[in-house]
Amino acid sequence: MPRPFRHPEPLEIGGDDLRELVAACMDRLAPWLDGLKDQPAHSLDGSHKVARAFDEPMPERGVPFRRVLARLFDRALPVSLNAASPGYLGYIPGGGLPSTALADLISDITNRYTGLWMPAPGLVQLEISVIRWFCALAGYGPSSGGWLCSGGSIANLAAVVAAREAKLGEAFEGGVLYTSEGGHHSISKAARIAGFPRRNTRVLPVDASFRLRRDALATAVAEDRAAGRRPFLVVAQAGSTPVGAVDDLAALADVCAAEGLWLHVDAAYGGFFLLTERGRAALAGIERADSIALDPHKGLFLPYGTGCLLVKELATLRSAFAETAAYLPPSQEDEDHWNFADLGLELSRPARGLRIWLPLWLHGASAFRDALNEKLDLARSASARVGALPGVRIVAEPALSLFAFRVEPPGMHAAELDAFNRRVLARVNQRKRLMLTGTTLHDPALGEEVFVLRVCVLCFRTHADRIDMLIEDLADAIADPRG
Repeated sequence: MPRPFRHPEPLEIGGDDLRELVAACMDRLAPWLDGLKDQPAHSLDGSHKVARAFDEPMPERGVPFRRVLARLFDRALPVSLNAASPGYLGYIPGGGLPSTALADLISDITNRYTGLWMPAPGLVQLEISVIRWFCALAGYGPSSGGWLCSGGSIANLAAVVAAREAKLGEAFEGGVLYTSEGGHHSISKAARIAGFPRRNTRVLPVDASFRLRRDALATAVAEDRAAGRRPFLVVAQAGSTPVGAVDDLAALADVCAAEGLWLHVDAAYGGFFLLTERGRAALAGIERADSIALDPHKGLFLPYGTGCLLVKELATLRSAFAETAAYLPPSQEDEDHWNFADLGLELSRPARGLRIWLPLWLHGASAFRDALNEKLDLARSASARVGALPGVRIVAEPALSLFAFRVEPPGMHAAELDAFNRRVLARVNQRKRLMLTGTTLHDPALGEEVFVLRVCVLCFRTHADRIDMLIEDLADAIADPRG
């Protein structure tokens, strides 16, 4: 039987107790981590049974920690999509870099408050440094800034609010924003939360490369102005979720400059490819955006819950979000010392910067750059090899590390093709070496809605051997999708 904690107060844990708890965790985590490459990329068998097992009342008394760990590692964790797996090529992977857990352990135990600069100046300034690294990466100047948040959805929401305040003011009726068919659903959700009815979000067509059409944008803006509406915001994609498309950012920036519109770039997936030469070329013009959403839990391989909003002018965030209260310390007047509560949605917030700062100091930026270059290479190789399989058409080439394709066997009627592709996807995933996903989209080549398969290479653990598995499993599935 585990001994009780040494401290007489039941909620207090002393240093020796903490060592034992962490050691118990490591007894589980270390073998899990070492065996990750051999684990299935997903396993949802018995989902309802597992869920029922955790639908339970609050425990009145404590339970030995190793028994709690056993329930997590033996029951809860195995029945899931394994986003940490090297075979996880679905959705947009988040790698779960283990070194970030060290930062979270330090942050959670020391429990410093970083909503304001004064309570933890070192940790806040550390986070400001992280934001400035990202601003420099995006090509922003010294008046830029931003903050870290939970993910791209919150970053997009804050960008919509900042644009609304900057371009429309308090009376924002009739405001219209524009995105493309490839825009993330968080944009329309953000618009509704920010007070705009659904009809005020224009979803515009894309070109043959799935990029927002400049001519369609210019036409829509002109039509809305003529109707008495108030265009104010364009949301461009720097790596769309469906197919990884990167809009012509420079061309859209030209339209926005001419029309007086705020340009926001949703670079949640693709933004950190700016660390690479090819990524900078693909995202040319991003430095002209008024705001940029980034997800370090995608392109920097960090655990989920790490997002970021950058703005070209930090003052635009202060204008949108700063509030005062008698019970708070006075706002910082030093331009180098920021109160994050003045820049975004949160007052209470953890030391988020530490979970980025520590891994970058531990591994160095070059390690992340090398990994991202490898993902670019793997995606191009995978696209070429998938495209060479019988009956496969690449629907969207990889602008970065994501591509989409469709299997179109000769002689098969159009009505049968979607079902055939869904069976191919199910057959590949049935082997559990890989996790692929699909989506329905408007295919410019066919002029109709079709179901396509997606491959997104973005886990730092994914290497050439998984691409070999992809080709093997796809070839088998295409030959006999019934399994």
